[in-house]
Amino acid sequence: MTSRFPLKDIALQAGLSLATVDRVMHERAGVRAVTRARVAAAISELERQYLQSGLAGRRFVIDVVMDTPQRFSTAVREAFEAELPGMRPASFSARFHVAETMSEQELLSILHAIRRRGSHGVILKAASTPAIAELAAQLMAAKIPVVTLVTDLPASSRIGYVGMDNRVAGATAAYLLGRMAGGRTGKVLVTLSSRLFAGEDEREQGFRNVLAERFPWLSVARISEGFGVDRTTELLVRDALEQEPDIRAVYSIGGGNRAILKAFTEARRECTVFAAHDLDQDNIKLLAAGDITFVIHHDLRHDARSACQLVLAYHRMLPADFQVAQSRVAIATPFDPSH
Repeated sequence: MTSRFPLKDIALQAGLSLATVDRVMHERAGVRAVTRARVAAAISELERQYLQSGLAGRRFVIDVVMDTPQRFSTAVREAFEAELPGMRPASFSARFHVAETMSEQELLSILHAIRRRGSHGVILKAASTPAIAELAAQLMAAKIPVVTLVTDLPASSRIGYVGMDNRVAGATAAYLLGRMAGGRTGKVLVTLSSRLFAGEDEREQGFRNVLAERFPWLSVARISEGFGVDRTTELLVRDALEQEPDIRAVYSIGGGNRAILKAFTEARRECTVFAAHDLDQDNIKLLAAGDITFVIHHDLRHDARSACQLVLAYHRMLPADFQVAQSRVAIATPFDPSH
């Protein structure tokens, strides 16, 4: 057994005599297994303390890159700003690169700039395209870890994913919406911001699977590429309502919920159940007013904390076997809109 620490420090930490520790370290006979375990535990504890003392005050700078509507990027920014001051043993600061609509080339330019400048880690919410996945993999090769947020990329392009299980979220939305909608035949309008976001596609698949299995009298009408922007989303919903007279419920995966409700109102159409995602400020107000029925959400502060922990683990600041748990799927109703 070897260690960087003096025998006297190990003996003090283990509560054993110096002679006993010496016998253990030189693997001599006549030492009980429990004593060897105490010495090993003492060395592990000294390693942990050494690591923490060495990291005290070390600063990490991460880049948070998001292609998402402002209402969601604001919620994510608030989550990171709330969590970063409490991250230990290192200190974190974040640079935010966000836009409501970002072309693939614009996003690639941001990632190229980060690779040139350097970063301790990139937290990325972006479309899952081959070019973006390839550049994320290049960041990884340059020893800049990538963590995907809410929507994922191929495993080779990142060290981990933070967020909820999107298929479970979609399945949960289908179960609740189907029970609330009753047994009358009709269609559910499923709205995505873009088909290129893997997380949104997973939510839709989870939703469709449960709807087909448990509520076969309800079918799906789908719109996409509104990018969560109100005007574009409203036009898409208006067209869908004109073409599909049986739409009577909404599962909003991609946002733009005020615009969706406006399109229903102007078309004089009833929406019996409206399921949405994320507790941003818009949805909190709509939920409290009873304009939407329930919101599927998760703890963004948990995501922010997990993302930073994955960066620490990559830089060997946490144990090698460290893992983060996915966020739990939660439901908010008008009776507890702030959850």
